Amino acid sequence: SNSSAESLDRLYPTVGSSKPPRKRTTSQCKSEPPLLRTSKRTIYTAGRPPWYNEHGTQSKEAFVIGLGGGSASGKTTVATMIIEALDVPWVVLLSMDSFYKVLTKQQQEQAASNDFNFDHPDAFDFDLIIATLKKLKQGKSVKIPIYDFTTHSRKKEWKTLYGANVIIFEGIMAFADKELLKLLDLKIFVDTDSDIRLVRRLRRDISERGRDIEGVIKQYNKFVKPAFDQYIQPTMRLADIVVPRGSGNTVAIDLIVQHVHSQLEEVRAAGAALASAHQCHPLPQTLSVLKSTPQVRGMHTIIRNKETSRDEFIFYSKRLMRLLIEHALSLLPFQSCTVQTPQGQDYEGRTYSGKQITGVSILRAGETMEPALRAVCKDVRIGTILIQTNCNTGEPELHYLRLPKDISEDHVILMDCTVSTGAAAMMAVRVLLDHDVPEDKIFLLSLLMAEMGVHSVAYAFPRVKIITTAVDKKVNDLFRIIPGIGNFGDRYFGTDAPPDWSDDEDALST
Repeated sequence: SNSSAESLDRLYPTVGSSKPPRKRTTSQCKSEPPLLRTSKRTIYTAGRPPWYNEHGTQSKEAFVIGLGGGSASGKTTVATMIIEALDVPWVVLLSMDSFYKVLTKQQQEQAASNDFNFDHPDAFDFDLIIATLKKLKQGKSVKIPIYDFTTHSRKKEWKTLYGANVIIFEGIMAFADKELLKLLDLKIFVDTDSDIRLVRRLRRDISERGRDIEGVIKQYNKFVKPAFDQYIQPTMRLADIVVPRGSGNTVAIDLIVQHVHSQLEEVRAAGAALASAHQCHPLPQTLSVLKSTPQVRGMHTIIRNKETSRDEFIFYSKRLMRLLIEHALSLLPFQSCTVQTPQGQDYEGRTYSGKQITGVSILRAGETMEPALRAVCKDVRIGTILIQTNCNTGEPELHYLRLPKDISEDHVILMDCTVSTGAAAMMAVRVLLDHDVPEDKIFLLSLLMAEMGVHSVAYAFPRVKIITTAVDKKVNDLFRIIPGIGNFGDRYFGTDAPPDWSDDEDALST
């Protein structure tokens, strides 16, 4: 196939090969949900690591694995096997097929008749791929195009991905661009016999895409075979690891997993160090604690008492939430204004100087604070973030996200009833920052916090305002606040653990 000098200039020099030609089809990307299902478990790909250094930046960039190889070589299967064996809580699988360029009308007509070359470097938007991978590697959120392979065009909606511990980038030309190669920490080439790949392509294109065998063979002979020889196979020499037989080579996959695990150990060590840092320091100036009046102390006495009935627990928790919200609103920016009273007199008053206020609750306990916020903020918008603890790692994972539009212009009240280590709160703050909410416009509200959580959040995000009704000094081995309040969500919703549950099980459920 003919290629321009411009496209060849950004490629590594090709190397001659006597191997039989191999094939490539058009894209096989589908609109993936934010999860991967393996034979053993479901992995949430919207998750992100919660650990950041004292400046609020990620302590270490994500580890990026590049997976190259011919079409239908089993790259996605190998990626899934690696993810399952790694057993890391945050992973992103990014397909090169999402980054096909938008076709002109003439090119769309060619594609409809199997006359457009989807296997040439010019078919991919490498600039967008590189910019996207750079942001993901830094732990930032990105917008990924959704490509419609029926119309050969990008859809109007884009999907959001977040940075992760491990990013797997797979595509037929994952190693074909010099700048892209610099972003890959480990390069794997999946080498599968050409006959096997051809059979897979025929089965897929005929059964899944409604194509006839003549069209598939035509595209293979005209584009796929020459493109593999010229652009794909030569990049095998750039790989750190070549995996013959693809997903059938379990030995190679085990070696890859061992190497990646060794790289991730540094990240885990950084997380443990951050959790224990600054614990002997004075409480930060960004912390504001509701004044401990006899009324506030009395309500704490009631809700901390294990003998308190659920009805009383809910009633006095709501009262305390209302006071907490009112206190937080007093810390918002206000400006002077003059109004006229019904008696025709001027009154020098104050008015909120921001655009609007948005509440974001960390599910599930955080949503109990929403009624108190609605009661004092007219027409307040509400968003939700679901963060749950991974039972194996003890670290939080982002499972669900729904935020109002244009939230970047608002002051955001982030609500969670208790904060112990601060890991979930830090993840929630990072999600808001990813959506361009200024750090100094984030107010973290909690009924009860541990000193560890206050320090972790404050030193990671020094401009976030932390507001609570009380701070307890200790956290036990299960990361529960001591003396604490118990499992707030269970007590509020009446889902207290049965007596025969162990403390470990109860702790992991929070």
